[in-house]
Amino acid sequence: MIAEEQLRNLTDISYQEAGIYENTRFEKIHNVVYDDAHYASSVVAAEIAQLIREREQEGRPCVLGLATGSSPIRVYEELVRLHREEGLSFKNVVTFNLDEYYPMSNQNVQSYHYFMQEYLFKHIDIPEENINIPKGDLEPEEVLEFCVSYEKKIKSYGGLDFQLLGIGRTGHIGFNEPGSHFNSRTRLITLDHLTRSDAAPAFLGIENVPKKAITMGIRTVLDARRVVLLAWGQNKAEIVQKAVEGEITSQVPSTYLQEHDNTTFILDKGAASELTRIKTPWLVGPCEWTTELTRKAVVWLCDKAQKSILRLTDKDYNDNGMEGLLTKEGSSYNLNIKMFNVLQHTITGWPGGKPHADDSNRPERSEPAKKRVIIFSPHPDDDVISMGGTFDRLIEQGHEVHVAYQTSGNIAVSNHEAIKFAEVAGQLSPKETIYKQILESIRANNERGIDAPEVRALKGLIRQKESLGATRYLGLPDEQVHFLKLPFYETGAIKKNPLGREDINIMCSIIEAVKPHQIYAAGDLADPHGTHKVCLDALFGAVDVLKEKEFMKDCWVWLYRGAWHEWDMHEIEMAVPMSPDQVLKKRNAIFFHQSQKDGVMFQGDDSREFWVRAEERNKETAAKYHKLGLADYAAIEAFKRYYF
Repeated sequence: MIAEEQLRNLTDISYQEAGIYENTRFEKIHNVVYDDAHYASSVVAAEIAQLIREREQEGRPCVLGLATGSSPIRVYEELVRLHREEGLSFKNVVTFNLDEYYPMSNQNVQSYHYFMQEYLFKHIDIPEENINIPKGDLEPEEVLEFCVSYEKKIKSYGGLDFQLLGIGRTGHIGFNEPGSHFNSRTRLITLDHLTRSDAAPAFLGIENVPKKAITMGIRTVLDARRVVLLAWGQNKAEIVQKAVEGEITSQVPSTYLQEHDNTTFILDKGAASELTRIKTPWLVGPCEWTTELTRKAVVWLCDKAQKSILRLTDKDYNDNGMEGLLTKEGSSYNLNIKMFNVLQHTITGWPGGKPHADDSNRPERSEPAKKRVIIFSPHPDDDVISMGGTFDRLIEQGHEVHVAYQTSGNIAVSNHEAIKFAEVAGQLSPKETIYKQILESIRANNERGIDAPEVRALKGLIRQKESLGATRYLGLPDEQVHFLKLPFYETGAIKKNPLGREDINIMCSIIEAVKPHQIYAAGDLADPHGTHKVCLDALFGAVDVLKEKEFMKDCWVWLYRGAWHEWDMHEIEMAVPMSPDQVLKKRNAIFFHQSQKDGVMFQGDDSREFWVRAEERNKETAAKYHKLGLADYAAIEAFKRYYF
């Protein structure tokens, strides 16, 4: 059992081992950083469980404030496990949820009522009358009275013992959007556009996301005796840094938590990556200059000083907290040459290795000259969006390339796109009743429902044939294209099943069949509960099962990033340049994915089409290399090696 005092004293051992010490002078909110969001969630669940047991022994209820969204899912799963396997009872627990969309029916699968039942309440022994969630189906004239009564009910139990929070990219806690007052209470609020954009995937489009919500206020949250905020993934890093290190402002409501004397932010490494002690520890205090940290610091200094590597001076290093590094390396001249060569050696036009060449300063082995390669693509377009140029280069250079699409991607096909294909097929085969059934099923089902199996099958076929169009364009034989349809994904809804043994077995089967020298996989971890993360976990699980096999001893794994983020410059271990012609070829390959080209459902807050995002990201990476003093390329795709 992990008590509150222990939780406060926990440190992230991995950072200490990397030479980054726990000096937190920039930080105004206590936080603990973990390698893994799953383990971190179990720590939080253990604290909640201990509190429940303590209150039970005291003979009084345990009053919990609960959050929704992807961040607390693992906490709830662990609480359910503790109930089932260790006898944790919730009979003395009273819960108050933070918020609910408005208007929203309790029965709607997007409602927070539904969410809480699915992830927690229906799996534990909490009395129904002890569950309190804001009502989203009130008449407008009833809202104010409900909000006042919600506050009174919380106070009738003596306030919240423990408040669990997530954080939105606007800095909201609950649905307290920018501009929320320090003393605000439960009320109806208008949602920020960014908040609605982030919710759009769950609603199959931003147009389906409610514009308002009922939320507990800032003051209600701050009145809780204990507050724990969860944040996972790189996409939360910027707002976490503002909340922890910034000035208190209504424009970032989470900064109000700086005024609470018993708050802890529980973070994974992605969410913590913008904190000063992690991003630029040399500005905090003395640090151990590892190879990785040195590279990170030199790239940062080039950007800060607006100089290429070879133009940095002793003064540049000394003026920016790097005097210890300079002392270690002897002079800026020696250090600059060393780091220039490190970055230069990441660049290669031979992603499969240059045959019969000296590979001592190349990112890939020269032998075998012709390699067997598997490109794992979480969705049916990640391969060409994220590494289309490298994909093309591997084929051109004669390697045996296989692409394996891990999921069908069927939920990303809109109903109107499916209707178009069903109508065409129905016209060509008027005697086939299946197409009429598909059309009737789509029209009877609103955009928020779960597709019927035949509709999912059609949508999956649309993605499959688009993928084959792209791979044929790049010159890959059809027999080297594999559609895995991992079972965890095939629910017909945004909510997926947990990764299971069958998923890993499917991954093992294709790896054993191909016996690859290279594996490429999506390492985009912005959303630790997203499909990319689950697909990566499936690969890691398969590698763990197979790693003792003889063929795996000669297999290297390279991770690419998705359409949202690129590897930081200091992280890149292989950079594959593209010519202007190859940039155009990659663009054309992406265009084969027509169902994802215009008005794609999971656009996020970036209005650019995927091909534009990918192209501009690759050009930006090339520009960064050039700015550091290296060659000027049209575009670059970047990779980081995974060591197992």
